[in-house]
Amino acid sequence: MEGKMANGDKYKVPEFETQWTFKDNLRTIDFVLSWDENCEIASSLSSIEKRKTYEDNLCEEGLDIEAEFIEETGLHFLKIHAPLEVLHRYTEILKLRMPMKEEFYSGSKYTKQSSLIQMSHYISEKLPNVRGSWKLLENLCSCCGDWFTRHIFVDRKVFPEHRQRFTAIYSRDKHYLFDCQTPGFFTPAIKSRIVQFILDRTFFMKTDAPDVFSFGIERLIDSSVYTAAYPLHDGDLSTPGSVRYKLYHHWAPVRKWYRYQPIDHIRNYFGVKIGLYFAWLGFYTHMLVPASVVGLGCFLVSLFLLGNDEPTKDICSGKLDAKMCPLCDHFCHYWDITETCSYAKITFLFDNYTTVFFAVFMSFWAAMFLEMWKRYSAEITHRWDLTGFDTQEEHPRPQYLARLAQLDADNKAQYKLNVITNYVEPRVPFWKIRFPATIFSFSIVLLLVSLAIAAVIGVTLYRMSVLAALSVYGESVITSYAIIITSTTAATINLACIFVFNWMYGVLAEYLTELELLRTQTEFDDSLTLKMYLLQFVNYYASIFYIAFCKGKLVGYPAHYNRLFGYRQEECGPGGCLLELSIQLAIIMVGKQAFNSCLEMVFPRVYKWWNSRHLKRRCSRARTSQWEKDYKLMEWGSQALFPEYLEMVLQYGFVTIFVSAFPLAPLFALLNNILESRLDAQKLLTYHRRPVAQRVADIGVWFSILDSISKLAVITNGFIIAFTSDFVPRLVYTLSVSPDHSLTGYMNHSLAYVSTADLDMFGKTNSSLQYCRYKEYREPPWSQYKYDQTAMYWHVLAARFAFVVLFENLVVVVVLAVQWLIPDISGKLKEQIRREAYLT
Repeated sequence: MEGKMANGDKYKVPEFETQWTFKDNLRTIDFVLSWDENCEIASSLSSIEKRKTYEDNLCEEGLDIEAEFIEETGLHFLKIHAPLEVLHRYTEILKLRMPMKEEFYSGSKYTKQSSLIQMSHYISEKLPNVRGSWKLLENLCSCCGDWFTRHIFVDRKVFPEHRQRFTAIYSRDKHYLFDCQTPGFFTPAIKSRIVQFILDRTFFMKTDAPDVFSFGIERLIDSSVYTAAYPLHDGDLSTPGSVRYKLYHHWAPVRKWYRYQPIDHIRNYFGVKIGLYFAWLGFYTHMLVPASVVGLGCFLVSLFLLGNDEPTKDICSGKLDAKMCPLCDHFCHYWDITETCSYAKITFLFDNYTTVFFAVFMSFWAAMFLEMWKRYSAEITHRWDLTGFDTQEEHPRPQYLARLAQLDADNKAQYKLNVITNYVEPRVPFWKIRFPATIFSFSIVLLLVSLAIAAVIGVTLYRMSVLAALSVYGESVITSYAIIITSTTAATINLACIFVFNWMYGVLAEYLTELELLRTQTEFDDSLTLKMYLLQFVNYYASIFYIAFCKGKLVGYPAHYNRLFGYRQEECGPGGCLLELSIQLAIIMVGKQAFNSCLEMVFPRVYKWWNSRHLKRRCSRARTSQWEKDYKLMEWGSQALFPEYLEMVLQYGFVTIFVSAFPLAPLFALLNNILESRLDAQKLLTYHRRPVAQRVADIGVWFSILDSISKLAVITNGFIIAFTSDFVPRLVYTLSVSPDHSLTGYMNHSLAYVSTADLDMFGKTNSSLQYCRYKEYREPPWSQYKYDQTAMYWHVLAARFAFVVLFENLVVVVVLAVQWLIPDISGKLKEQIRREAYLT
């Protein structure tokens, strides 16, 4: 079989491509539209007229169309081919960068070698006397490189190295500069993007129709005139030779988790936007390795030191004979502190001296991650011809133009001089349209935030009621397990609330963003992303912030509680709230990841099974065409990557913002991401239609969000260590109170006395006990300053604030040093960019 090159010459089409052409076996199928005649709406006269007008307009744009009808299923397929004239015209309109002929430039593109090999070469040249010694190092590096090439790096036998070419923005006036005669000059990704651009802007009603929004394939699909629009996969999963087959068998399997991803081939098949997502996810996963190792090391050290912790030994050995005050107003009794032995041991694993080290390390790690990503993404964007890509050159969204035309027809549009084009253009009025939309969006966001906070308050009241209810089952239960039971169940309920709010946020955020009338798709995506993340931030982190910074801080003391609606506020356990914070983090983080992974894999499988079963009832043919196979798959929408990014960025928040409370968070994140990247690959290749390639400059507003999270993490970790953990009080006791600078006697020192006669309780417990203990630095009842804060309280408070200041400044200095030492773009890459700018 033969195909056509860009200049019109014929070439032989590989055998596995024979299902991807028109009936003449020459014109390739660049896009497919489908509709079902069994659908009442699609078969109506109105829909038939819309399809006829739409297809006539597509033909006027220069596209070739071929119809295909499957009688058994009642499905109609419209195969679309973009001829060369259309490709050249729209490549210029879209300002795409295309490869130039080799005779117009010399030299090679930027390449990256092993740093050790480069260093050995350099020293051998500069110091001839030590060549022999460095030759051994060079051979060693070469052996290691060979092993990594065979087992870790991308298999070049399956995925050949991407050939670097100089590119320039295409212009038909300078057609002779470009390498148009090669078969792959217009790749399938470029063709599908051009056809999608035309489909989105073609009218399906006459131009004099009153509805200015009567254009675009998206609206036709929403109204069931068409059922689907998609480019074809280049083969099924059992078609050897196709890119899809290679990616499915050599990239997507989980057993290939240890291999580098073939990023260039992913980008060529799926487009830049998806390629950048997998590049970022792979880089993030690699960076989690050192964080996971250090976090696991800190946890193991804590486990090793558990037997030597004096406060824990005081609690568990019975050396400290302390009767604690009741935990609730009704039914609760005095309890012995030894009953919290298990709680104290678990708390120590997350609250010890390694916590501070790990928090500083993770702040340094976050800065390294962002700086190294900027450097890595600069190499990727250069290799993928995205350097200098300006979103201002992006074409306006068709929805924006239609709304603008409607405003212009109603004489509501404003006109302003575009200083770049020097044309007077219509603009959306700020005070009449954008300002009211912004106020409305802000009000809705505040309402949603209030709902999330209300859910946190509800869960808090649940904790209080359950804690009181458990007290009727005996002292050992209430003291040893009640806190853990209530924390676990409350975190589970909070997780369920999160999933319910997620659905609500998604619907409202997109509606609010549409009201803002943003000009380009990039601006729309960034606004939607920021809005959704802010809502999800409150949704996921509100309960965690409450436990970290509010719970147990303003409860008062047994002789005078600060009540909320007549109820005692929640109190922390004897070791503080850090264990509850760790439980909340673990359940929400791990539970969210597990639920999302299951949902991502189960839903597409069910959808594909249902579609296949539905079509098999209507068709018994054994062999089906590629467009029929792809029709059974799920659509990959324009916002499909948003939940993937959101899941990872929320995870990044768990890993950084609260890492001092849960040092195993990076390890759980690493294990999840190893599966996530391969499961996402399987989902894309197996259960979804081929996405239309989209061009973006970078990961967009997500980087700004990551940068903000990293800055917030420094503040939160400092305050968690200072005010939520027991680190500072222990440190003050060791340095200023203990005679031998140890923690011996710390628990007894940190517990205050209260007279049972002074207890602020609705139903006082009948007991002959004269005093009970509680965790606070207050004067005893026999002091002349009865129940006032002791001098130790103020010393500890001053030490807490001093620690925050020292911690924040230390981390800021380290982060600034990292940013200064690691430039965003390497020197060699800068030189190469300048060279290309000069040549093009």
